[in-house]
Amino acid sequence: MTSPVQFPYVYRWNRQGRKGQPCAVDIRAKVMNSCLVRFPDGYTMVTSRNALARRKDVGAE
Repeated sequence: MTSPVQFPYVYRWNRQGRKGQPCAVDIRAKVMNSCLVRFPDGYTMVTSRNALARRKDVGAE
């Protein structure tokens, strides 16, 4: 399992088969509420920040 600190978000949308996968935000933009998201396998994409949710197990430590 990936470290919750390293990947504190979960991708919520069913885009490119990534729904439910942990991810991290590398860059946030104010324009169009967008961000650059990185996944544990190294894949990156630009998406809406509405597609992200905090992982529930982040504060469980």
